[in-house]
Amino acid sequence: MRVISGTSLGLCALLLLLQSPHGLGLVPQSRGHLCRTRPTDLVFVVDSSRSVRPVEFEKIKVFLSQVIESLDVGPNATRVGVVNYASSVKQEFPLRAHGSKAALLQAVHRIQPLSTGTMTGLALQFAITRAFSDAEGGRNRSPDISKVVIVVTDGRPQDSVREVSARARASGIELFAIGVGRVDKATLRQMASEPQEEHVDYVESYSVIEKLSKKFQEAFCVVSDLCATGDHDCEQVCLSSPGSYTCACHEGFTLNSDGKTCNVCNGGSGSAATDLVFLIDGSKSVRPENFELVKKFINQIVDTLDVSDRLAQVGLVQYSSSVRQEFPLGRFHTKKDIKAAVRNMSYMEKGTMTGAALKYLIDNSFTVSSGARPGAQKVGIVFTDGRSQDYINDAARKAKDLGFKMFAVGVGNAVEDELREIASEPVAEHYFYSADFKTINQIGKKLQKKICVEEDPCACEAIVTFQAKVEGLLQALTRKLEAVSKRLAVLENRIV
Repeated sequence: MRVISGTSLGLCALLLLLQSPHGLGLVPQSRGHLCRTRPTDLVFVVDSSRSVRPVEFEKIKVFLSQVIESLDVGPNATRVGVVNYASSVKQEFPLRAHGSKAALLQAVHRIQPLSTGTMTGLALQFAITRAFSDAEGGRNRSPDISKVVIVVTDGRPQDSVREVSARARASGIELFAIGVGRVDKATLRQMASEPQEEHVDYVESYSVIEKLSKKFQEAFCVVSDLCATGDHDCEQVCLSSPGSYTCACHEGFTLNSDGKTCNVCNGGSGSAATDLVFLIDGSKSVRPENFELVKKFINQIVDTLDVSDRLAQVGLVQYSSSVRQEFPLGRFHTKKDIKAAVRNMSYMEKGTMTGAALKYLIDNSFTVSSGARPGAQKVGIVFTDGRSQDYINDAARKAKDLGFKMFAVGVGNAVEDELREIASEPVAEHYFYSADFKTINQIGKKLQKKICVEEDPCACEAIVTFQAKVEGLLQALTRKLEAVSKRLAVLENRIV
């Protein structure tokens, strides 16, 4: 049974205050992928110096193509140009050249590396003076049209970028800087717009650069009510969010795995017993500040569980070059104690032995001597940010053969083939990836529902419905209060 606190009762009052007929029984689920992008003059400035091998340059082209795929391309929508540079600068095609997405993708496919030096400043100067000019298809400055440069480089420039980047930003151009491998990170910061945490990205190799495409797909997405415009495929209810949407079902229904259609909820007798163990990557590539985000991610999941001897138990294992059990199943009997133990976990900061961690899960974590209960559902959540330094396939297969429900969560340089190897079937529903640690809370929200579904989908509905309504209605209340404040300000001005 879930106890509602005094705070929750206050939220219930808000529900009654703002309740609308269409707000009953909504259970948000799968996120839609439709997005409208605002009109943008976008120029890619791509380093193809000799340090970028041909196979790596192909990875850059894949990244460019994936970003272009997400854009609304057209003369009155988004225009795209590409500047290729090494010791010299070559404009592969200007903003005016291609009015369709298909033509752009074909043009990107034809680009070849120059394979000489690294004159990044010269390339930026070309972008400012030529690429955005009227003659090349650049449009006049306007609040309705964004000017954006995305620089991709893997080395230290042979010229200065500070002054030319400052001029670009002062002229209204938004600069994103992507660094790869041994790039000079100070140079990235000199180029990028503010806030730099949103405009500077780094990946260890070109083999993972395409994972950044999702970030830029979202960055170019504008706030658009796709539900109101009908750009969705929800069977019953569509809930709009910035540039996207969520499908939901009316009360008495539960959303199907396709995230669009609904089924009648058959009810349920309550949650099943679940033994849940987190396997957390504590390698040095995670970094201390991100490790704190991982701990918040764990506690985000714990918050949704019915922790008790009869229902959910939680264990925690951290791994790097070795494996360390932080606490076994059943040691803590309340959410408060579990969350405190998670917050107190220290960071190991060494290698990435994911295979050894999976073997430990099998041989130790889910044994009766470590607190596991016979007959309880066994759930493992593996969190990693990089390639495993040992072999994972045998242990990953054995965990699933033993009936463990395995979820794989990857961030940053995690290898998606490894995540899929770890994840239970259907794989698409059991593995998650994000390029940025700052967005793992979104994965946490998805996992909350997944774990809950494994216990009893219909028993989960009330919890998720309540949380969704409260979040939406609080936002509505905020908007109403802002509107009232504006009206009061107008009245005050009239009185004066």
